[in-house]
Amino acid sequence: MTVPKPLGAAGRAGDERFGGAAFLRKAFRKAFPDHWSFLLGEIALYSFVIVLLTGVFLTLFFKPSMVEVHYDGSYAPLRGVRMSEAYASTLHISFDVRGGLLMRQLHHWATVVFLGAIVIHLLRNFFTGAFRKPRELNWLIGIVLFMLVMVNGLFGYSLPDDLLSGTGIRILEGVILSIPVVGTYVLMFLFGGEFPGTEIIPRLYVIHILLIPGILLALIPLHAVVLTWRQTHTQFPGKGSTNRTVRGYPFFPVFIGKTTAYFLWTLGVTALLATFFQINPIWLFGPYDPGAISAGSQPDWYMGWMEGALRIMPSWEISAFGHTLPMSVIVPALVVPGVLFTGLAAYPFLERWVTGDHGIHHLLDRPRDVPARTGIGMAGVVFYGGLWAAGGNDVIAYKFDIPLFWTTWFFRGLVILGPVLAYVITYRICLGLQLRDRAMVAHGLETGTIRMSPEGGFSEVERPLSDEELAPVTDPRPAPALPIGRPERHGVAPPEARRPLHRVRVALNRRFLADVAEPPNGHRDAPPEETPGHRKALDEPAEP
Repeated sequence: MTVPKPLGAAGRAGDERFGGAAFLRKAFRKAFPDHWSFLLGEIALYSFVIVLLTGVFLTLFFKPSMVEVHYDGSYAPLRGVRMSEAYASTLHISFDVRGGLLMRQLHHWATVVFLGAIVIHLLRNFFTGAFRKPRELNWLIGIVLFMLVMVNGLFGYSLPDDLLSGTGIRILEGVILSIPVVGTYVLMFLFGGEFPGTEIIPRLYVIHILLIPGILLALIPLHAVVLTWRQTHTQFPGKGSTNRTVRGYPFFPVFIGKTTAYFLWTLGVTALLATFFQINPIWLFGPYDPGAISAGSQPDWYMGWMEGALRIMPSWEISAFGHTLPMSVIVPALVVPGVLFTGLAAYPFLERWVTGDHGIHHLLDRPRDVPARTGIGMAGVVFYGGLWAAGGNDVIAYKFDIPLFWTTWFFRGLVILGPVLAYVITYRICLGLQLRDRAMVAHGLETGTIRMSPEGGFSEVERPLSDEELAPVTDPRPAPALPIGRPERHGVAPPEARRPLHRVRVALNRRFLADVAEPPNGHRDAPPEETPGHRKALDEPAEP
């Protein structure tokens, strides 16, 4: 194709000054696997773009002020009511600004979709082992993004100063006050005085539209573009896919065309949600009043798990040396989120310590092939989901006409026993799927056709699998874990398991390796970059 002279001259001028031609040539040829699960991260990216664009529109009309005014706008039921300028300006956007309500709802729905896509994208990366070397940094950035977006969603949700969001700020105040020693100082710094004060909305506004978005604008390109372009793209096992090669389509023109269409689909679905499904109708809640609260109120889903933790935590307190620690707030609002996010951030390094695997991984694991990791992930999903559902224990009790204490105790048991049951059940399901895979490789796929033999016996006709169908099961791949230490002989523990911590590591390693799926031919690829740890583990003599 002949490039027009003006475009060619502009391209040469840009390359001479910025040197981007080599990068662009490489970027346009970069292969992207064609699998639906890789689009989950793109939903999050495009939702963020929608949030930014609609947020710019809303900032033109919103007034982040807690100065009290008497409302005289179009919404008749609230005319003459005293309220903050923040709440009055939100009503003005909703009823008097052309397209204002659509933009408010589009902004809110895009945030909800944004966080949902982040969670599903994170789970996909966890279950497939995409967090392993060399992507640990990308995993950590993703955890930080999840935390920042969740906090920013809470702050944006609180800006209208309506009764529902004001109750959420009241809960935030209680959580801050529960922090030992420094809680009161942090509260005075954030609120500028006693709750509710007059400074909290302007300060949340600055954080919501400036501080956190600025951090996101720095981290999201690093997470989604720079590191992704620098590294080989991950892919699932299959014909033509190995740890060293990527089977897919080039970025230009195939992927750029698909991703542009996908952005339009994301925008269209979000716009449909904003048009036909009402969300956060603040005019029904009224302005915030510290002495009032709505029945059956819950926050957006992404904060529901913390709400649930607060609801089901027993009212425990510890009093010592003239001070009281409200464990009923500290544990659900500080300890549980701390354990959850710290565990997510540390998991890649903990798994590497347990498995002894320091190799480079561009080929993903199928969740069924690593039952231990899949079981751990489902245990976390049940724990998170149980807390989320507990955030509506009062609504559940009301709708099903059962005592509130029953729902509270049910969710207390669920968050303790549920993860254990989820691990066991998921582990068994993974083993069943592995057996199914081996049976299909050995005998073929069931067709549902029954054939009668001349002797009168019946048998099902099975179709042999094609190479494309066999590849995800039979092709060699890097092992997700390596044996640590030599096996026990004559009741004597190996040297690697004689210290307490080392014994724990060896025991966890054996548990992790117990049911990891092996290709039917019994071998795997050697890791692409062997380390001394790899060679040592592979060279250890086996027990006779």
